[in-house]
Amino acid sequence: MRSLLRRLCLLLVAAATGAIAQDYPTKPVRFIVPYAPGGSSDVIARILGQKLNEALGQTFIVDNRPGAGSMIGTDIAAKSAPDGYTIILSDMPHTINPAVYSKVPYDPVKDFSPITVVGTSAMFLFTHPSVQAQTVKEFITLAKSQPGKIAIGSGGNGTTTHLSAELFQARAGIKLTHVPYKGAGPALVDVVAGQIPATFTSMATAAPHVKAGKLRVLAVTSVKRIPSLPEVPTFAESGVGDFVVEHWWGVLAPADVPKPIVAKLREAIVQAVNAPDVRERFAGLAVQPTTNTPEQFRLLLESDVKRWAKVVKDTGVKAN
Repeated sequence: MRSLLRRLCLLLVAAATGAIAQDYPTKPVRFIVPYAPGGSSDVIARILGQKLNEALGQTFIVDNRPGAGSMIGTDIAAKSAPDGYTIILSDMPHTINPAVYSKVPYDPVKDFSPITVVGTSAMFLFTHPSVQAQTVKEFITLAKSQPGKIAIGSGGNGTTTHLSAELFQARAGIKLTHVPYKGAGPALVDVVAGQIPATFTSMATAAPHVKAGKLRVLAVTSVKRIPSLPEVPTFAESGVGDFVVEHWWGVLAPADVPKPIVAKLREAIVQAVNAPDVRERFAGLAVQPTTNTPEQFRLLLESDVKRWAKVVKDTGVKAN
């Protein structure tokens, strides 16, 4: 009898969940970006949000919640109701922060429902045109002549831009002064304004400024040159070995969101990423459109947590 009742309950729950997913969404969806406006995550979220509006018939409201290396916005997402009405565009720092900060208010794997990765991109080293260095080799020579005097901005402590800067210093044997911001966008604004001389970030953040001649691109952290930017050398070509960083972005929801809702969101997001106009816009940002399954995304989160813990330990990256 108990077995029969349990089966009936499971059937009722499944039926109710299916009905909810079929109607979902019936109200606007909050799309959290854990960084300030203007950064790569913000740009990508707004591109996807517009497509999701069209596909699902509800407004996906981009909600910028910067601070603490993306942890403020991520914590809000983790503690939101698991009903599909709050999602977040996370990126690689989601798996870096546990190794950088002594206290992270959520588990980067267990507290989330992975939906899909949406894109990947290498990092680029940008400088203000006034910096007396046309190449990475010249920048390294300049930095060695002024140990600790050249500032390099990042999107915040523990972000990929921060880790890229730390790895660069370790591999090149130089000392720079790290200046953390509440997102890659604000850091880049100060480089464009000449307030700080350099930063690492993705082309998604910097493309308009590069086209306007307000930023100089020195090198890219990919294994090979980017087809859309064939003139930009890799760090290996520039004399800095063992320095490859590929950034990813992906959509997460709070843990325990019903699987049918996760599946519906994933289907809409995959269609958005594969839309010709989105792929074209991603290409202009040097972002490779990439999707996977929730299970594959979860494995990526688990492996990256372990990978970056080792990198952070080896390079001595600190939160402050």
